[in-house]
Amino acid sequence: MNFVRLRSILDNDFYKITMQNAVVKLFPNERVRYHFINRGKHHFPEGFDAALRKAVDAMAELKLTRDEKEYLRITCPYLDLPYLDFLGGYHYDPSEVHISQQGSDLHVTVEGAWYRTILWEVPLLALISELHYEMNNLQREDDKTVQQKALLKVEGLETLQVRYAEFGTRRRHSYKVHDLVMEALTRNSSSGFTGSSNVHFAMKYGVKPIGTHAHEWFMFHAAEYGFKMANAISLEHWVDVYRGDLGVALSDTYTTEVFFNQFDRKFAKLFDGVRHDSGDPIEFAEKTIAHYKAHGINPLFKYIIFSDGLDLAKVAQITQACRGKIGISFGIGTNLTNDAGVKPMNIVMKLIGVKSHSGDWIPTVKLSDEPGKHTGDTHMIQLAKEFLGVKQ
Repeated sequence: MNFVRLRSILDNDFYKITMQNAVVKLFPNERVRYHFINRGKHHFPEGFDAALRKAVDAMAELKLTRDEKEYLRITCPYLDLPYLDFLGGYHYDPSEVHISQQGSDLHVTVEGAWYRTILWEVPLLALISELHYEMNNLQREDDKTVQQKALLKVEGLETLQVRYAEFGTRRRHSYKVHDLVMEALTRNSSSGFTGSSNVHFAMKYGVKPIGTHAHEWFMFHAAEYGFKMANAISLEHWVDVYRGDLGVALSDTYTTEVFFNQFDRKFAKLFDGVRHDSGDPIEFAEKTIAHYKAHGINPLFKYIIFSDGLDLAKVAQITQACRGKIGISFGIGTNLTNDAGVKPMNIVMKLIGVKSHSGDWIPTVKLSDEPGKHTGDTHMIQLAKEFLGVKQ
């Protein structure tokens, strides 16, 4: 078996970098927990925990290179210079990651200071995915086929005349497949390809790193300030740090309906747009357009980034429904980086707890726009639904 390992500290989603910058600035003393969730009920072979442990331990050797730091300084001027110095001295601490295995069940948790542990989630999922295929001897298609499939998708997206980005780090087949796909996506410089959520590949292929914040940003604020204030304070803090840059707001941590109740005229004008990540995309677009109009804002001056389980057919459907009504863009993940002839994994890693100032752990939850897909502590989910008036 080949030794699976990360090659760069920037082999991560950009929103982890942008959130880490904000956490270092605003919440340097907070402690959190993350937990691996095997949604697809995948079976892990004997010795998987040891192989993952080896890959995790090797991450301690990763350091930000001088070229990588200069790339971030030039490409991302909204990142604080003291943060870039911090990242230059940062290294992963494998003792923050706890791995065990019972039979074919894998258990992974992360615990520690939020400003440190925030970077673990995405590379851990990428490593688990790559090791899964490697250790189960699941053979992918050859390099040429992988690239041909990616190029066919590019042709389809170009026909639709849409803007799109690659969002597929966390459930990619492997680093190699990710690299092959990025090479195919960037082959035509005049295309609608706008960039990648992966900072390492954005740097390698000279495209824009794309991302703002994730659900954990809002989940943390709910634990810290309460469910009623979570969306508003999350957005306020984001504006305080980025002063108008990185202006795409994630809408569905506590359902879209609750989000729009707090996404008032001020936020609707301040933020460039919103990101859709669960529920019916057409229904979401209609709500978003109506919300902007209700606040006297022309929706054509704003945009939606769609990023929920996209393939070419879904992109076409959304484009037909939204074109000429609001700006649109697409973040396509697994369908790009794990379309290699094997079944993609369904795995996530979620923030599950925030340590209070009194020393107690406060469970975190997410209320999905898809009924029955709420995640987190059962009792806390019920409390959140009661506080926010969520019926589903």
